[in-house]
Amino acid sequence: MTRNNVIGLDKQLPWHYSEDLRRFKKRTLNSCVVMGRLTWESMGSKALPNRRNIVISRFGVEGAEHHRSIEQALSTCLNEHVWIIGGGQIYRAALDYLTILDITYVPDVINDGNAIRFPNIDDQIWQASEPQNLDHSELVNIIYTRRPEHPPKSFT
Repeated sequence: MTRNNVIGLDKQLPWHYSEDLRRFKKRTLNSCVVMGRLTWESMGSKALPNRRNIVISRFGVEGAEHHRSIEQALSTCLNEHVWIIGGGQIYRAALDYLTILDITYVPDVINDGNAIRFPNIDDQIWQASEPQNLDHSELVNIIYTRRPEHPPKSFT
């Protein structure tokens, strides 16, 4: 995302960084990815290979498992590594259940009022790691860990 929390524009990622995509693939392989319907559609309504793909939607989708709520989806992933991969509404719905946020910041500046944004990260709840540059690029990764005094909600 950008430093002002932009994660999408016009139902797409408004940038393309190979280093970030490679890191995303490596981190999410053989795990469960949970996304909203618009994110699913922005990927061409095709499942990410070698991952359990779950779409949150009021309506069914072809090519992926679907659930009506983030709580329903997470309750089916109890013994799996889970990644929430967007969009904005899904991030907002899932934030209270998460224990880490693995965020790569891009150098792009997007001030479009129609941009989709990640929720603000409250530093009272989340402890940031030291920033790490990815592959000597302009991309910066920060891992936020939930502080023990603010445990995640239970979804079971």
